[in-house]
Amino acid sequence: MAYPRPLLRRKRWSSLNGMWQFAIDADAVWREPGSVEWTQNIEVPFAPETKRSGVHQTGLFSAVWYRRELVVEDIPDGERLMLRFGAVDYHTTVWLDNIRIGEHEGGYTPFSFDISELVRAGHRTLTVRAYDNPHDLEQPRGKQDWELQPHLIWYPRTTGIWQTVWLEPLPSSFIDQVLFTPNMDRWEIAMHVTIEGRAQSPLSLNVRLQVGDMLLAHDRYLVLGQIVHRRIALSDPGIDDSRNDLLWSPSSPTLIDVFMELRDADGNVVDEVHTYTALREIATQGDRVILNGRAYRLRMVLDQGYWPDSGMTPPDDLALRRDVELTKAMGFNGVRKHQKIEDPRYLYWCDRLGLLVWEEMPSAYRFTAKSVRRLQKEWEEVITRDVSHACVAAWVPFNESWGVPNLPNSAAERHYVQALYHLTKTLDPTRPVIGNDGWESVATDIIGIHDYDSDPTRIARRYHTSDARLRLFQHERPGGRLLRIGENTGPDHPIVLSEFGGIAVLEQDSWGYSVANTAEELAERYAQLLWVISGLQMLAGFCYTQFADTYQERNGLLHADRRPKFPLADIAEATVGERPPRSWATSSPTRSA
Repeated sequence: MAYPRPLLRRKRWSSLNGMWQFAIDADAVWREPGSVEWTQNIEVPFAPETKRSGVHQTGLFSAVWYRRELVVEDIPDGERLMLRFGAVDYHTTVWLDNIRIGEHEGGYTPFSFDISELVRAGHRTLTVRAYDNPHDLEQPRGKQDWELQPHLIWYPRTTGIWQTVWLEPLPSSFIDQVLFTPNMDRWEIAMHVTIEGRAQSPLSLNVRLQVGDMLLAHDRYLVLGQIVHRRIALSDPGIDDSRNDLLWSPSSPTLIDVFMELRDADGNVVDEVHTYTALREIATQGDRVILNGRAYRLRMVLDQGYWPDSGMTPPDDLALRRDVELTKAMGFNGVRKHQKIEDPRYLYWCDRLGLLVWEEMPSAYRFTAKSVRRLQKEWEEVITRDVSHACVAAWVPFNESWGVPNLPNSAAERHYVQALYHLTKTLDPTRPVIGNDGWESVATDIIGIHDYDSDPTRIARRYHTSDARLRLFQHERPGGRLLRIGENTGPDHPIVLSEFGGIAVLEQDSWGYSVANTAEELAERYAQLLWVISGLQMLAGFCYTQFADTYQERNGLLHADRRPKFPLADIAEATVGERPPRSWATSSPTRSA
């Protein structure tokens, strides 16, 4: 099994995935482990709503409990033992031998507990309670339905543990966090390393950067306090950056391996980690998206990250890699991860194989002081976790005014969106932020438009030339909503058609935004739509709905099990838009020059 944190890898760790004792606490009446009636088993890390968990309970319940035995060895003096969780939905409380060791709120972000002072060698009992009110619309829940049966565009719930749980021994002083910020103007990489644990002096940090066998830098820094913040200058290639093999892009995903050793005064290795970074720059310039100093057209697909038998949890690491490979094989250079914070292993494969990611915060559906606090806290944790991934190309704190339903008329809701936009830019000033994707932009770097008009001719007319921009912002209302509110988002921003298409071949109890009767008709309609959109010069990019069928929503290019609905080569040819559809002998008159 692959280590769950690809940006901070260590050799010593042990997975706690596998069979745990399990109990459903439908009304959340049990408060302590001693009260629980253990009635069944569950396979962690699969949610109890999924078949893969072995439970497959899709009803409404407020809490679940987990228990398993740990076999713990003696911890050497000064060392630490960390209990780590990838993600648990939603409010987690943890006990070790009936001693409460801590809690965490938030369903999509990691957390850890230092259990060094609580464990003794031998068999120990670990108990986890996850409270997740299925009706709570103030918590960031994304596409998890609050009704008993999934309806419209919402799907079965994910309760409890849904990412890896593991134990990790650490030395007395250890590398706790590593953040990288590339800067192409200065041809350098800023490095921010946090050291935790027992205070020791002096400590030094050895850092080696290399690509394959090519050494880029090998430096040693004295650790002053708990922070090492340095800018590592690389040799300027002295050539056109667009032709530099060291740059990361979807077509050339060069990663820089980083090996770190924390050493004591005698030169002994105290801690060592392996991570990676990349040289790349993503920005906006006028009405274009810029990658590594050049205009870059986004060809994205909306991906919701569900699997038929395992819900939001991938069946295994190969399934994550396969999703990235399929996306690229269909001609896309990016994904918009919709209403889900994906497993870090997915971002690793996007980094490794070359795929841009718009990272989007799962929505709450009520605007209250409580929902504001919850979403802001979890969003900050998301950015902290993923800011060093090369593949992350944009942050999306809101989608379609979900959670801010009165945005045009509520100053408080507008301030909220603006505040999250500026907070995101503060935490990461290096990437574009789409404040509210879809419509009603009040603060954004890119204007995302959701438009499910199924007629390519009307789409072309709406977005045909740059002259149409003024009309688009003043009169057109794709989705029935204004595209911008106030003066903070001008028409010179890049425009991305960030949801469109949604063509479905319907089956029983399913739906799509528009319907094709056969797979052959789907292929033809997809080719026609993408041929027109690929030629619209007003657009800086697009995002087609969607990657794969998701429960009752059957508008994927792939079936839910990832079988293509028509040949991958044909999908890719249409996605790239280099040739007109077979039914059009010549270029469509509706396509821009």
